[in-house]
Amino acid sequence: MAKSYSSAIEEIKSRRNIVDVVGSAVTLKRAGSNYKGLCPFHNEKTPSFIVSEAKQLFTCFGCGASGDVIEFTKKYYNLSFQEAVEKLAAQYGIEIGELYDKKAIDKEPLYETNRLAARFFFDAIKKGGAGYEYMTGRSFTPETIAKFGIGWADSEWSSLLDYLRKQGVSDERVLELSLASKNDKGRVYDRFRSRVIFPIINTRGKVIGFGGRIVGDGEPKYLNSSESMIFQKKYNLFGLNLTRQEIQSAGCAVIVEGYMDLAALYQAGIRNVCASCGTAFTQQQAKLLKRYTDKAVLCYDSDAAGVEAALRAMDILRASGLDVRVLHVDDGKDPDEYVKKHGADEFRRLIKEKAEPDVDYKLGLIRKKYKAEDTAQGVKLLKAAAGVLRALSPVEADIYIKKLAAEAGISEGALRREVEGKPPGSGGYAKAPAPVDSAEKIALPPAQLFLEKTLLRLSLLRSEYFSKLRDYTEAFASAEGIKLYSVLDSLYADDKDFDIDQLRENLEGSELDYLDELLRDVRIGANDSAAFEDCINKLRQLRKDRRKKEIHDILELAGGEAGRDIQDKLLLEYMELQK
Repeated sequence: MAKSYSSAIEEIKSRRNIVDVVGSAVTLKRAGSNYKGLCPFHNEKTPSFIVSEAKQLFTCFGCGASGDVIEFTKKYYNLSFQEAVEKLAAQYGIEIGELYDKKAIDKEPLYETNRLAARFFFDAIKKGGAGYEYMTGRSFTPETIAKFGIGWADSEWSSLLDYLRKQGVSDERVLELSLASKNDKGRVYDRFRSRVIFPIINTRGKVIGFGGRIVGDGEPKYLNSSESMIFQKKYNLFGLNLTRQEIQSAGCAVIVEGYMDLAALYQAGIRNVCASCGTAFTQQQAKLLKRYTDKAVLCYDSDAAGVEAALRAMDILRASGLDVRVLHVDDGKDPDEYVKKHGADEFRRLIKEKAEPDVDYKLGLIRKKYKAEDTAQGVKLLKAAAGVLRALSPVEADIYIKKLAAEAGISEGALRREVEGKPPGSGGYAKAPAPVDSAEKIALPPAQLFLEKTLLRLSLLRSEYFSKLRDYTEAFASAEGIKLYSVLDSLYADDKDFDIDQLRENLEGSELDYLDELLRDVRIGANDSAAFEDCINKLRQLRKDRRKKEIHDILELAGGEAGRDIQDKLLLEYMELQK
């Protein structure tokens, strides 16, 4: 019979000997009536960590940590109080009835269904075949496959569905967990097919979702579970269930983009690593990581998308109080390739010698973008650099102002006035727009949002319009709009309109709501080509307005230092735009 939450806590304390619980994590030696060991919460050479069996308490006379068996579990595993209680209860067979969140009772069948699915996929890959050959072909060992519980979803339409039905799982639950999909004729079928499967496991050891990598031809390359009652991507980091203690011990987390990168580094012996699962890094993920470390190294792919993702992530991590560095591997497009080619020691050397502080990384991008020897571009460079420095503390900004001023041959005072003259984030390359939660989204101007929606609706109406939008990606600014554009881009094929069902499979949560709103509420008149041309004209005008402001700012900052030829050239361009 399930116990109340309070009675379960008392039973945990009365039934579980703190010496056994602590002793499973810390080497203890008897010292009189107590036990002594090295404190797991700070570095020490002389044991000052005492566990009292009589009082069922632990105390460290070095760092001051103390408490009962629940407090130790909470602190050692970096859990909340509720998570610590649930962990101990699960380990020792103590049922809990009333939780802080009543919904938690209803989650257990969902966790169990995911556990069954993970076991099904894992059993399938052990039999060999395409999935096993793909992973071993990528140099992954059977031990790594087992460590991560990597599995295989075959090409059949109902293998998993049939298995779960035999286990008594309803189709409704399978659909709720996005292990299956339903077409417009009501047919239910496996969502993951012909894919290597990575179970996503939270820090309490619960399977909350799955990621599938296609083997052979097919799109999308990666397919993740949609969000559900037990899976919200923004709150989880892949691999953290295995690596959080290594991250804590190393004092640093290496953050990679995908499952393969993480598994490759882990197999090579680099264990202080986690992955953002290919999704935009979130504030919640940063807060989760902050439980274990104050330092992070972003090691994303070195392509344009990887650079953009790193720019977004570093601002979120910095805002959460982490020391952030950025590393793009210089041989191989991602960490997976690099570590397999050069080994773990070389990768560690690369982190030590080549990982740049986030500010230096941003300034490096700016230097690559503008030619300092050209006066107009040099002004742009300094204005963009000032935008970066505005986001820093006064001490940090002062150090970089001195360095940049000396480098550019201008007075510190001029650069300091530029940095201090505008509010943070008002210009430059300083910060890529960070993703925000639906509850705290920044509202776009109505005209801009209407333009975005109209262009997306036109694209869904006729895909030929979408092919003309690749030069106007600035039109998509809302979180849902950016995601929808990205998915459409991955699904686009010449002379073929978009399949709405296929589009839905790649969206989730608010993104699906946004799609439904486009289809339901955005109406295009009889002349859709005229509507599209009108939108493009608006985008062109917005670009002209931005360029005019840019020219104005260049001339204002340069003052009399810019040559007459440059001033005349910029003024002529401004007048042309004004026409």
